[in-house]
Amino acid sequence: MATLLSINALQASVAQAERQVQKDQVRVNQDADRLETSRAQLAKDKQTLSDNQRESNQATQATEQPAPSVNLSSAIENPPRSAQQLPAELVQPKPSINTLGQTIGQYINITA
Repeated sequence: MATLLSINALQASVAQAERQVQKDQVRVNQDADRLETSRAQLAKDKQTLSDNQRESNQATQATEQPAPSVNLSSAIENPPRSAQQLPAELVQPKPSINTLGQTIGQYINITA
């Protein structure tokens, strides 16, 4: 027959085993949560990578297409001479006329 001491030792061993199982179960739950978080981050990173690759491919394709050629003969407009005007700072002022109808240059005494 089992002694009281062996029964107490068995009960203590069972209690310790139960505590260890509970600790391990908590660790398993934490690991499962971390795994789910990692999977969600991986999915997000894959989507970001896919978006970046698509944008990179679009940018590469845009630069590979040659620019349309420009016809330089029609790029520069040459208006007729009568329509051309000089900027205001290059235009010489017209001589002014006083009330007697004389230009200022004729009014000044050149022999003085």
